[in-house]
Amino acid sequence: MSLAEWINQCLSRGKSAFSSKEVRKAFPADSEAALTLKLTRLTRKGKILSVHQGYYIIISPQYAAKGILPPVLFIDGLMRFLERPYYVGLLNAAAFYGAAHQQPQEYYVFTNEPALRAARKKNIKINYVSKKKIPAQLLEKRKTETGYLTVSSPELTAADLLQFDKRIGGLNRAATVLYELAEAIRPEKLNEDFLRQIPVATIQRLGYLLEKVVQQPELAGHLLEQSRKATMRFFRIPLRSSYPTKGFSTDEKWKVVINTQIEIDQ
Repeated sequence: MSLAEWINQCLSRGKSAFSSKEVRKAFPADSEAALTLKLTRLTRKGKILSVHQGYYIIISPQYAAKGILPPVLFIDGLMRFLERPYYVGLLNAAAFYGAAHQQPQEYYVFTNEPALRAARKKNIKINYVSKKKIPAQLLEKRKTETGYLTVSSPELTAADLLQFDKRIGGLNRAATVLYELAEAIRPEKLNEDFLRQIPVATIQRLGYLLEKVVQQPELAGHLLEQSRKATMRFFRIPLRSSYPTKGFSTDEKWKVVINTQIEIDQ
């Protein structure tokens, strides 16, 4: 069996990726140099693509023109190969809840430390965002053509949009997506588990935006109630962290200095 035939066999079994370790196991008689050469040839032909050292995705016929699979089809396998906990977040997670048009050029994957470098393959950029701890209780599984994908819950997505707003184009963009995401946020999930995982300043900004900008007073009220139950202390913080605070009014409920005007693109 040739390497190309072996790869087609993988594809027929519903397998969309493989590691170089699997190739060495399948072809023990071939030298490392010979296998590398064969993999290089198939890569040049557009049959496979290395998305990380030692990990290849198989380009099925329907994606041959693009030369790459949609990340949703290979991220889970890649992160299992790297033995990393992860979740897909920000705009990509919001798209699962009908809250944002998925951006094909940028993909956001949260994982633990040490940090992974962003990877650009074909016209797709995979951005890795580091967190000290991946909050398993705030994640959801979504079915894909090739298995499952781990994504942030609507509640965690909302918090991440504000904590990492610079990654997606700023606070106005984050607020616009939050406006669309609000319908998917479940009050009962804004609980102790949620509060324990999210920075206090992010809770304050989220509460303020839900109440004053997104017009979701019930969600905001529930978040405030849970924050008080958890004896969470609010300190005066700017709405836009990089802007000055002097001379601006403060929302006394959320202790947020309103140092910018939020414009939602409806």
